[in-house]
Amino acid sequence: MSPIPAELVARATVSYDAVQAVGETVYWIEGRPDGETLVRWTSRNGTQDVLPEGIYVASYVHEYGGGAYLATEDGIWYCDADDQRIYRVSGGAGPVPVTPPPARPGALRYADLRLVPGSDTLVCVRERHEDDGTVHNELVALPATGPGEPLVIASGDDFYMSPEPSPDGKHLAWVSWNAPLMPWDGSRLWTADLQPDGTLANRRLVAGSEDESVCQPRWSPEGVLHFVSDRSGWWNLYAWHDDRLDSVITGEFEVAAAPWEFGYRTYEFQGGWVVAVVQEGPLHRLVMRNADGSMEPVALPYTSLKPYLAVAGEQVAFIGSSPTKLPTVALTDTAGVVRELATNDLGINESSLVIPEPFVFPTRDDGQAYGLYYSPPASSRTGDQPPPLLVRAHPGPTANWPMRLDLHTQFFVSRGFTVADIDYRGSTGYGRAYRLSLRHRWGAVDAADCADAALHLVSTGRVDPERMAIWGVSAGGYTVLRALAITDVFTAGIARSAVVDLTTWGEAAPKFQAHQMELLGGKDHTVADDLGAPTLLVHGEEDRITPLDQVQRLVYGLGPGSRLVVIPDAGHIFRRPSDTCHVLSLEIEHLTEPTRLADAKPNE
Repeated sequence: MSPIPAELVARATVSYDAVQAVGETVYWIEGRPDGETLVRWTSRNGTQDVLPEGIYVASYVHEYGGGAYLATEDGIWYCDADDQRIYRVSGGAGPVPVTPPPARPGALRYADLRLVPGSDTLVCVRERHEDDGTVHNELVALPATGPGEPLVIASGDDFYMSPEPSPDGKHLAWVSWNAPLMPWDGSRLWTADLQPDGTLANRRLVAGSEDESVCQPRWSPEGVLHFVSDRSGWWNLYAWHDDRLDSVITGEFEVAAAPWEFGYRTYEFQGGWVVAVVQEGPLHRLVMRNADGSMEPVALPYTSLKPYLAVAGEQVAFIGSSPTKLPTVALTDTAGVVRELATNDLGINESSLVIPEPFVFPTRDDGQAYGLYYSPPASSRTGDQPPPLLVRAHPGPTANWPMRLDLHTQFFVSRGFTVADIDYRGSTGYGRAYRLSLRHRWGAVDAADCADAALHLVSTGRVDPERMAIWGVSAGGYTVLRALAITDVFTAGIARSAVVDLTTWGEAAPKFQAHQMELLGGKDHTVADDLGAPTLLVHGEEDRITPLDQVQRLVYGLGPGSRLVVIPDAGHIFRRPSDTCHVLSLEIEHLTEPTRLADAKPNE
């Protein structure tokens, strides 16, 4: 097996997100090197760009965005990536603004656009950035054809999401929550009557509390409110009938993803069916629930599904991937017949890819945690000793490693490394208790779980105990630094765009997550000057999520073999292929220097 070249890993691929459908026309956002582009697909014309060249679609509400466009039979509304105003495209005419210009760039941002049926009213989330640095979130209503001044219809809570008008246009449902909670900790679902002037009356609490996370309210075509709640310990789907909750899709699995972004839609209505994405650890599957309550799986060649579903005629549009296939926009019918609409073909021979194996391992406090294990092919190994190990901490803290093709992992596996992707405690896909088990222990149990995963693989004879490294990005970078500081398991570490100090990070982070450390941070959350192992820190010069100056202060006290490499003009994520190639060469060099994992030198 030949090592996967860095150029292949770094090649500029297109990402796919935010699938919607109008009739049999499918829309999605393509993340291209120049920006987020809105495209549509029809069976007659294939894929076409919707907007004029140079116009990109993105929302920066909460900084992470999402929910940046709405496609309907009456036209398309979208958030412009440059000025954050809402524009409308209809009947072949060019974009027309429907929101007034802000007093200064970025002062007003919008997300989660919804058209009220039978009216000329658009409802959405608005985020206001004041001159004094304060940020306010609220729900607003505005003339859909614009231009017009938005009317605030709900305010007072710290955060809002998912305004959903009922099919008859008479009611509105939405979700809100308050700091220090994140939406996956505790949130509330509300409904109110929509008045002709766009205001709300008779507000009612449907579900949710500080100890219950609710998300994704949707009205069925018959006007029944559905939503996802973790009241059972798992994000399951329920229906609300006149103050009575009925189970729709329930079990020990998740019917939602942690709502870091707007616009997630993991269930849809199709005729008498409810179609949903179900997550069990690293695996996703598509299921259909009939009106009689029976459940049927839809057999798909994908093991990972993004949290976007859309009904397109008699089919369902989605984004799927697998350990041998990059994310793909596709259509399926109830029999699982798939038609692929858009994908990235890198020309990789599937037989050269390593398929991961889910594994469970014990933790030092008598618990258990989860991971994906990649064993290097025999042809890439050197000598008779067990292979070196690279543990990867996901960029959490509430993320997970899905069962899909990860070229960074394959890059190292093809060079003789065992790779273990760890869903440490706090990860999603394993229920509420597991997700909240990181509270007040961030930098402790996640770091220990990564170390315990490595020790477990040593105990089973699958890796060399003298050659074990740990890697992570963002919050995962913080896990790396803490694992090196509080354990003696790893012989090297790599941290990209790392969170370094929770206190100063919270002061600089966006409002959405600035308070997160109040629930996650423990008594000891600092990073020691002596990490105990040579560490490579790679950071973007323009990183706004984890400011560069924090890691610069850390690196001054690190010991021999550690260093900081700053990537010019780069942000939190390295998007330029040249930057990715450079970083990969730094990482493999760091892990194969004679004083560390010498026997794992790349075979090039």
